[in-house]
Amino acid sequence: MINVNELKFDKDGLIPAIIVDNTSGDVLTLAYMNKESLEISLEKKLTCFYSRSRQCLWLKGETSGNYQHIVSITADCDKDALVVRVNKDGPACHTGTDSCFNTPLLVSEEAAPFSMEGLYELLLDRKAKLPEGSYTTYLFQKGIDKILKKVGEETTEVIIAAKADDKRDTVYEIADLAYHVMVLMTQMGITVDDIKNELASRHVIDHKVKQEKMT
Repeated sequence: MINVNELKFDKDGLIPAIIVDNTSGDVLTLAYMNKESLEISLEKKLTCFYSRSRQCLWLKGETSGNYQHIVSITADCDKDALVVRVNKDGPACHTGTDSCFNTPLLVSEEAAPFSMEGLYELLLDRKAKLPEGSYTTYLFQKGIDKILKKVGEETTEVIIAAKADDKRDTVYEIADLAYHVMVLMTQMGITVDDIKNELASRHVIDHKVKQEKMT
């Protein structure tokens, strides 16, 4: 463990901080801290940055409610950059997206890892731009009734495949269902984090089953 005085701030008294989602591992944003904002971050366990444009401190989420709860802060080998892992209350970007990094220059389909968050960002992009020839565009243009109909159809397909004890087909149909559910989420403004937070708030133990065993 090191202390703040061992870090190397630049000539302006700043150090870059790469903010990473502790759950997904996605990079959320690149911000800067000075000694004061870092000390506030350590004290509050919430990210506090120094705005180079406004020349002042700003506590992330103070106005938006999208606080970032710090899990860990790690310095690099030269002690002149930080990685801050956080659990976030909402979008990291002021545009409303989970991450500030949404403009790809190069993406290798072979190397790019799949994530639900990545799919959600793609669906958001499809909804905003509505590219021609896209099935996702078609669903958004048809609206909520069409999307709900597809969710119902895919649910039925999952049941049929599972009832036939066909694992391969069941996996295929669950993937179809998951995609259409995420289209529904996008349409309704429900984020992946909303679902994760709801699941995290539930107890692992099935209290009903536990109570039945006790009677």
